Amino acid sequence: MLLDKYVSKIDYESYDDFKKNCKIIVPENFNFGYDVIDEYAKISPNKRAMVWCNDRGDSRTFTFGEMSEYSNRIANFLLGIGLTKGDRVMMILKRRWEFWMCMIAMHKIGVVAIPATHLLTSKDIVYRVNSADIKMIIACDDERVMDAVDEAQQNSPTLKHKAVIHTSRVGWHSFSDEVENASADFIRPSGKADTANGDMMLLYFTSGTTGMPKMVWHDFTYPLGHILTAKFWQNVIDDGLHLTLSDTGWAKCAWGKIYGQWISGTANFIYDFDGKFEPADLLRKMQDYKITTFCGPATVYRFIAQQNLADYDLSSLKYCVTAGEPLYPEVYQGLVKAMGLKIMEGFGQTESVVMVANFLWMTPKPGSMGKPSPCYDVDIIDENGRSCEVGEDGEIVVRTSKSKPPGMFNGYFRDDDLTNRVWHDGIYHTGDVAWRDEDGYYWYVGRNDDMIKSSGYRIGPFEVESTLMEHAAVMECAITGVPDDLRGQVIKATVVLSPGYEASDELVTELQNYVKQATAPYKYPRIIEFVDILPRTISGKVRRVEIRAKDKKTGYKPDIKAD
Repeated sequence: MLLDKYVSKIDYESYDDFKKNCKIIVPENFNFGYDVIDEYAKISPNKRAMVWCNDRGDSRTFTFGEMSEYSNRIANFLLGIGLTKGDRVMMILKRRWEFWMCMIAMHKIGVVAIPATHLLTSKDIVYRVNSADIKMIIACDDERVMDAVDEAQQNSPTLKHKAVIHTSRVGWHSFSDEVENASADFIRPSGKADTANGDMMLLYFTSGTTGMPKMVWHDFTYPLGHILTAKFWQNVIDDGLHLTLSDTGWAKCAWGKIYGQWISGTANFIYDFDGKFEPADLLRKMQDYKITTFCGPATVYRFIAQQNLADYDLSSLKYCVTAGEPLYPEVYQGLVKAMGLKIMEGFGQTESVVMVANFLWMTPKPGSMGKPSPCYDVDIIDENGRSCEVGEDGEIVVRTSKSKPPGMFNGYFRDDDLTNRVWHDGIYHTGDVAWRDEDGYYWYVGRNDDMIKSSGYRIGPFEVESTLMEHAAVMECAITGVPDDLRGQVIKATVVLSPGYEASDELVTELQNYVKQATAPYKYPRIIEFVDILPRTISGKVRRVEIRAKDKKTGYKPDIKAD
């Protein structure tokens, strides 16, 4: 395990000890490809790095020796077609195993990696290519994806190269064949061709719940920050097998399927499925491959909780975490009862590694994000920059006047104005609202833009959503504000009903009374709209902004409304 080279110490007696004494060690010219992958290939070439399988019965296991050799071949292929350090390459590879090899290869030669989801349309691709001057796209063997790339190229003057894995297509490099024919020998470049810590390594287009996607860029020290994510939050096990459920197009993949996990010595498990997510399939994979640690979004845990977990042998599973969306308390309690494992929540952004979490030495409070990470000077402040008192809502910020924390982004590429709006005077503003309890635990309230002001009260959507989700009739819901002449705004609940329930005036009244009894009466939804699905970003986040925009445009007049 290489972990002890990059962290002050590994074992801690308490959260306070961890917060005070954990330091990430950043060497000069750190490069994940050479200093982690190739280093493991030297000292332990047969150490398991990745187990991959798909939904068609195919499976492969890769060692660090194989990862090193194959990434060398890709590096030689990319250099051979004319790419150089600083060029930007977008990968639309779903969960194909080649994604991980490409990431390592690009890091080795200093090509900027841009992971992207296969859900992008031609218009989405044009926007990304032209925004970042992308020179090459490597795509999976999916006709729809390739068609979208071909269509996009007509309006993308910087896009010079296209490559597709496992197949061939006119005008495209046959990636698999050309990489196989490339040399497996590769020597780290020197001089200006070598990478430096401050160089751009990775660029993510955020899906965004408002506005156009932002370009978040990270430098070559970014992987080291994810030691906090993997070792101390996800609690990955050396020589274990970790599963984070995420497509490669999202930063959640960087959080859970590559950097911190490999530095910490665990192997990554990749389940490559193209169809609809089926919780039973996931549970069988966890059972058959003996997954040791797992990270998934709250929605997935909700599906898991609906399964008969007694049908599966999950005895290998030692630790579970969640992030990306708050975990409703009733789901947490159900999983604890069924699995005997506490789900440890965490919080962070594409712009960072884990900022706040329920760490190893903490007893989680269901619904709480936990406490701040070491190296991150996290606070909650009000509109005047004052640190909030216990129980007072405010914005989560990171104080960076002394130094940039490990894993923190370098800004929004080609958008200094936006960068300066969220990061100024030594403070990075997350845009997320929370409050802190008397024990120092943080509790999520919502995005700043999602806060509702009604009759002088500031109301966050999560608490109301969490309460509604406890009612058996509610499968999913989103809380927004609707303009009101008397109150400023009133609370609206957009609800997807559970199977077996139908919309009615009686159900509206029942849900409203349920909220009134479970939380402060002023937080109950005066408007309830029943829908078949909630609008979401392509990364799966609920687009409350779309609900608000629709209501504003149409002048929402609900069919069912009660005061």
